[in-house]
Amino acid sequence: MAKRWKWMMSAALSLTLLAGTAGGAAAEEAAATKEPSGTRITLLHTNDMHARAVDGLGFAKLAGIFDSYRASNPNTLVLDAGDAIHGTTFATLVDGKSVADAMNLMGYDAMAPGNHEFNYGVDRLLELAGGMKFPVLSANVKDKEGKPLFKPYVVKEVDGVKVGIFGLTTPETAYKTHPKNVENVVFTDPAAEAQTIVDELEDEADIIIALGHLGVDESSVDTSLKVASEVEGIDIFVDGHSHTVLEEGLEAENGTLIVSTGEYTQHVGVVDLWVEDGAVTSRKAKLLNAESTADIEPNEAVGALIADIQAEQAELLSEVVGTAGITLEGAREKVRAGETNLGNLVADALLFVTKANVAITNGGGIRASIDKGPITKGEIITVLPFGNQIVTLKVTGADIKAALENGVSDYPNPKGAFPQVGGMSFKIDPAGEKGSRVHSILIGGKKLDPAAEYTLATNDFMAAGGDEYTMFGKHPQAGMFGSLDEALIAYIDELGSAKPVLEGRIAEGSLPSATKPEPKPEPKPEPKPEPEPAPKVYVVKKGDTLWAIGRKFGTTWQELAKLNKLKNPDLIFPGQKIILP
Repeated sequence: MAKRWKWMMSAALSLTLLAGTAGGAAAEEAAATKEPSGTRITLLHTNDMHARAVDGLGFAKLAGIFDSYRASNPNTLVLDAGDAIHGTTFATLVDGKSVADAMNLMGYDAMAPGNHEFNYGVDRLLELAGGMKFPVLSANVKDKEGKPLFKPYVVKEVDGVKVGIFGLTTPETAYKTHPKNVENVVFTDPAAEAQTIVDELEDEADIIIALGHLGVDESSVDTSLKVASEVEGIDIFVDGHSHTVLEEGLEAENGTLIVSTGEYTQHVGVVDLWVEDGAVTSRKAKLLNAESTADIEPNEAVGALIADIQAEQAELLSEVVGTAGITLEGAREKVRAGETNLGNLVADALLFVTKANVAITNGGGIRASIDKGPITKGEIITVLPFGNQIVTLKVTGADIKAALENGVSDYPNPKGAFPQVGGMSFKIDPAGEKGSRVHSILIGGKKLDPAAEYTLATNDFMAAGGDEYTMFGKHPQAGMFGSLDEALIAYIDELGSAKPVLEGRIAEGSLPSATKPEPKPEPKPEPKPEPEPAPKVYVVKKGDTLWAIGRKFGTTWQELAKLNKLKNPDLIFPGQKIILP
């Protein structure tokens, strides 16, 4: 608490001095551009890279940026907030070692394990962490006896300033990876662990940095915002997990600055801190992207390492993982407009690894066919190239119906959102209106119950609302089960020979009459009102004019004037009788 007040008082004093000494626009401009006093420490940070070694900025470019900042300010630390070593075949073909090797060469100073780091199993993660040249930190990942599996924190001295860095991992990992990956692992309360660590670091460090894979999603219980609000004394919270882009950071109520770069090496985060007399006197956060770093050259050594790894993996990609007993149909125009045997195989692979009630995956995510004969890893990755992760959601039958309606909205025209399904069947009435085309939905052979809850397996793109599957985006993930390509390889290995057939999971059929929308009646032209039958005589009322009387009875004032021999048509009076034609 004392340190937090020290930071606030120092900032307030600086503002007071500026207000008392600076005069006019020139002085204000000079004060704005003048660097604050104290030791400047730069934090470079990444999160949720998901093994994008060449996509986005890519690892070689990231390393070049790190080099540039270190050259400008030797007091630079490079940190990662998790989900780095899993997500693309660059990593998964070698169980994460390729990314660990690249991060070693890039010069990271510390990282926190995210939930995806556990996708290879905790033993493999500990093995990789042991080979890293920087600490992997997490205070709330423990064994069943309560012993931390990772170092909780480190204190680094940077130009005389002691920087305490501690790690946190989302407890959602317990169900966002396969249960076997975290057997005998306990994820404790991040806020409680953070308080314990901060209490220890108060006497050891001048500034305290939390390196956490928690995120700010409202659907999450344990978030960086929750930790920051409950724990006094954290200067900077480098965050990950929710893939949130925070351009200039997000300041919590107690002053902790939360920073996050988004995802997939699209940005690098930069935080500049000025520290004087053991307290932060000023801080600034920003993000760098490809445009703002266009003049920075990639690191040649990291680029060469990535190229060597890719060359080695070319041999791995030729590895045979099974046999196709028939041609597996994945042509674009077919998987986006109807049931195919490859679509069935992929959907069934989701059910195989998750044991869910039903599976839905978008046809647009299937990018190629597989010929009859041996199947290689490379072919699987060509079919499923996006590195999508499999997740489960708890949804209602009404959600499933809405999802299918979304997927078939352009039927029979191809659409990337078209659903390939497992564990279910349904019919489409192409003549039906959009939103009312799907019917006869069966799950496990039983009629869909709109109010019932089902476990759905899908990919993380759709689960987040991609391809307009917004009905899924409102549900928190119930489980995570590795990548789609890994699941398909495992399922084909289980089958030995893949011979999926068309089963009528998706078929055309007219809506049953009981559910078919009533045709809208053709609008009938409204009959024009018949003129009021004309009486022989009309008695003038107050306010009447001859013109109005004529119009009312389908004649003209001239005809009425002539018939009634009126010398002045403007002179009529109440009670006067007007003869009508």
